Amino acid sequence: MVNVLVGLATSFIGGACVWLWERGKRSRVLRRKADFFGVVPGETCLVVIGSKHNAPGVTPHKDLRAIIEVATLASQLGSDVHTESGNDFRGSNDARTEFCIGGPLGDANIRAGGHLAAHLPGVTILPYGPGPESVGYVVGGERYLWDKGNVEHALVAKFTPPEASRPVFLVCGQSSLANQAAIHYLKRNHREIAASLASTDRFCLLIKLDRISTYGFQGATFERDVTTEAFTPA
Repeated sequence: MVNVLVGLATSFIGGACVWLWERGKRSRVLRRKADFFGVVPGETCLVVIGSKHNAPGVTPHKDLRAIIEVATLASQLGSDVHTESGNDFRGSNDARTEFCIGGPLGDANIRAGGHLAAHLPGVTILPYGPGPESVGYVVGGERYLWDKGNVEHALVAKFTPPEASRPVFLVCGQSSLANQAAIHYLKRNHREIAASLASTDRFCLLIKLDRISTYGFQGATFERDVTTEAFTPA
């Protein structure tokens, strides 16, 4: 009987330790993810939505998927979501972490253009047109071109405006597919990326999307850390 009781007690204690360890491990993972994205549990995230190129008020289907990616992230981290239009919303994000999704070309997301001009002076987005440099990104003298459906890029930046207490997380893709791909990739790989950064408080990254015909938005890879170049005037 004593051996049985000892065995039960040992099993109970062992199981409790495993449960506590797993719970602690999950808490640490979520805390690191929250730190990377700048989300505070219990607070509200502001999601600023762009429009289709030259079609104000029309949100691309894949941008809606990108918004869902952000909403599920916020929910996982215990945060509510409030949405605003990038072409209508004015003012500071104040005490709300802002996720601004979409690029500024064609007045798709005017707020994104304002963020780029005010905080990322080293980034240039080439205009939409018929040539091979259409919608290309220029950062630190390097050009990252857009080959629709084959090779696309997304610029992802995190910074805190002087008038705000919470950061802006800008996702500026060359297409709505690139927006979705960047968010999905960062959700899955934030730990590895965070470990490679000098700081998770302010950074600018380029995410590359290729192998689109096979893997779609899941074909994203880390291209380059362009933090120094992006935040320095060209």
